[in-house]
Amino acid sequence: MKLLNFTFIKLTFCLVVGIILAHYLKLNFYIVLYSTLVLVSIVGIYSFLLKSKIYRSPLFGILAFLSMVGVGIISYQLQDETQRPNHYTNLDTSKNYNTIVFQIEERLKRDSYNDKYIVSVKSINNQKALGHLLINIKQDSLSKPYNIDDVFLVLSELKVIQKPLNPFQFDYSQYLELKQVYHQLYLTPRNILQLSNSKSTLSGYADQLRTKINLKLIEAGFKGDELSIINALLLGQRQTIDKTIYNNYVNSGTIHILAISGLHIGIILWILNFIFRPLLYLKYGHFLRPIILVTILWSFAIIAGLSPSVTRAVTMFSIISIAMHLKRPTNIYNTLTLSAFVILLFKPTFLFSVGFQMSYLAVIGIVSVQPIIYRLWKPKYIIPDKLWQIFTVTLAAQAGVVPISLFYFHQFPGLFFISNIVVIPFLGLILGFGLLIIVFALIGFLPQPIVSIYSYIIESLNNFIAWVAQFEDFLFRDIPFTITQAIIAYFIIIAIVQVYKNRNFKWTVVSLIAILTLQGVYFYNNHQTQNKEFIVFNKSRYSMIGIKENEELTMFHNLDSIQLESNHAIKNYKVGKSIDVLISDSLQSVYQYNDKVILVIDSLAVYKNITFQPHYILLRNSPKLNLNRLIDSLKPQQIIADASNYKSYLNRWKATCKHKKIPFHQTSEKGAFIIK
Repeated sequence: MKLLNFTFIKLTFCLVVGIILAHYLKLNFYIVLYSTLVLVSIVGIYSFLLKSKIYRSPLFGILAFLSMVGVGIISYQLQDETQRPNHYTNLDTSKNYNTIVFQIEERLKRDSYNDKYIVSVKSINNQKALGHLLINIKQDSLSKPYNIDDVFLVLSELKVIQKPLNPFQFDYSQYLELKQVYHQLYLTPRNILQLSNSKSTLSGYADQLRTKINLKLIEAGFKGDELSIINALLLGQRQTIDKTIYNNYVNSGTIHILAISGLHIGIILWILNFIFRPLLYLKYGHFLRPIILVTILWSFAIIAGLSPSVTRAVTMFSIISIAMHLKRPTNIYNTLTLSAFVILLFKPTFLFSVGFQMSYLAVIGIVSVQPIIYRLWKPKYIIPDKLWQIFTVTLAAQAGVVPISLFYFHQFPGLFFISNIVVIPFLGLILGFGLLIIVFALIGFLPQPIVSIYSYIIESLNNFIAWVAQFEDFLFRDIPFTITQAIIAYFIIIAIVQVYKNRNFKWTVVSLIAILTLQGVYFYNNHQTQNKEFIVFNKSRYSMIGIKENEELTMFHNLDSIQLESNHAIKNYKVGKSIDVLISDSLQSVYQYNDKVILVIDSLAVYKNITFQPHYILLRNSPKLNLNRLIDSLKPQQIIADASNYKSYLNRWKATCKHKKIPFHQTSEKGAFIIK
C-alpha cells in the first residue's frame, strides 16, 4: 500500500510545509492570504470544469497542494498574536513600570526561588491589550499557589526572556515564543493586587476540579510522591513530581507513562467501551455510545490540560470511535494524518513541540515496525505471547523515537525494554483503579484499605523504576547527534522496513546509500571538531574558562567535583562539540591562546609591574580596582567580565568602558566569550 496514494496524506504534508515556511520566513500575511484565496477559487472552478477527469490533471493537483501550503502559512500567522494591533508589544510600554492586569492561564513547575505561571494580558496602562507573559512570583512561606483564571493587577517592568548564555544551551526563550510568550515579570506576593478569583474558562473549571480532587485525595490519606504520580498519570499535571523520581523515569526509559498520551487514552477508551457496552442493546445505542465516549474523552483531555500528546491521542481515538460507529474501515495512517491535520490547522505551533513529534513518531513506529518484529517469533502459549507483544510494541516505539530523542536529549536508556515489559501490563490496572479511586474520592467514599493498596502500588512502581535507573552503565549519555543525522536515520529505518516488505533491489540500494550517508555525516562532523577555541563560560558566582583543542577540552575553574560533574554548560558544550576528553585544572592568572594573551584579574586586583601587554583582560570575583587607570596602563583591546562579579561592579565597569570607548563583554548579558 503506497501511503502517498492517499490524497489526505499529501494535503497534510503540504499543510506542514506551509507551517514550516511561515515559522522560518517572514512572509507578508496579506499577500499570502490573497494568493491563497485566488488559488482556492481557481481550484474550485477547475474542479467544476473537470468533474470526473479531475484526478488525471497534474495541474489541478499542483494548484490544490499550493493552496494547502497557503492554508498552512495562514493558519500559523493567524495564531501569531503579535500581528494584532492591540498586542502589548505594539503598545507604548516604554515606561520603567507599567500597570498591568492579567489572568492566570497555566501553572508551571516552580524553580528554587519562584512560582511560575503563564498569564494572558487584559490591559496595560489602562489600554485594552492581549498577549501572554511569564510571571515569576518569589516564593513565600505564607502565600498559597494561585489558581487558573485568577485576575491580578501589578505595577511592574516588562523584562525580556534571557537568551542562552552558553553554547548549545536549551533556548527557553524560543520555547516560550511557541507559546506566544515574549516577556516576563518578576513579582513578590506583596506587590500583587488580586481583582477576581471567579472562574470564566474551561481551563479554570478544569483546574478547580483538579484542586477539588487533590483535596479529596489528601483527606483520604494520599500524600507526597504517591499523590504526585497520581496527578501525572490521571490528571496530566507533572509540576509537583520530585526531581529525583522524574530523573529515574527518564533514565529507565519510562518517562512516557508520566505524560498522558495514546497509551493512556487507548486504555481509558477500552475501559469506557466495556462500561458502556450495555448501550448497544438500546434502540439508539449505536448512536449514543460514540457520542458519550467522545464527550468523556474530550472532557478528560480538558481536565488533563490539553497538552499536545493528549490532544493528539484524543483526536485520533475520537476519529476511530466515529469511524467504528459509521462502520467505515479505518486505515491507521489515514487516522493519524486526519488527527494531525485537525490539530495543526488550529494549533500549528504544536508541530514544533517535542511531545507532539515524539507521540506521532512512536505510533508510526508501532504500526509500521511492530508487525514485522512480531512475525519473527510466534509463541505457542498466551503468557509468552503477551510478553512478546509488549516487547515488540516497546521496541517498535523506540525505533520511531530514538533518532529524534537522541537529537533532543542525547541519551539512550539501554534497559527500556525491561522497565516497559514490567510497567505496561500493569498500567491498565493502575489507570482503571486510579479512575475508580478518583470517583470514590469525589463522592466521599474512599475506605482506608483501598488508599493503602493503591499507595503501595504507586510506591512499588516508583521503587522498581528507581531500581532500573540505578544501572547507570546501561544509560548511554552525552551522545552527539545532529538533526541531519536524525533525518538520515529515519530514511534508514524506512528503507529497511521497505526492504523487508518488498525484498527488491531498489530499496536495498536506498538503504545502503542511506547508511553510507550517515557514516559520511559522522566523519564530516568529526572533521568539523578538529579546531581550537578559547571560551569564558557564564556561570553565576563562579569562573569557568575552557580551552578546546580538537576532541579535548581543558577546563580551568573554581567548582568542586560534584558541581563540575553536574554542570550543564560543560555537558552541553561537550555534546555540541563532540568532546571525548575532559581535563580539569585550577584557574590561572595568564593564558596564552594562539597569538593572544589573556590576563585574569581576580579579587586581589594584582596587575602592576606586568612586563607584557595583554590583548584581553578578564575580571573575575569582583576585584577592587580603578578600571580607568588599568586601561590607561595596560591598553587592552577588550575587557571581559564573567558572572562571578557583583552587579554594581559590572554596571560601573560597563560605564567606564563606554566612556573609554573600549569593548566590554559581560557574560551575564552577552553570553559566553569565545575566541576562535
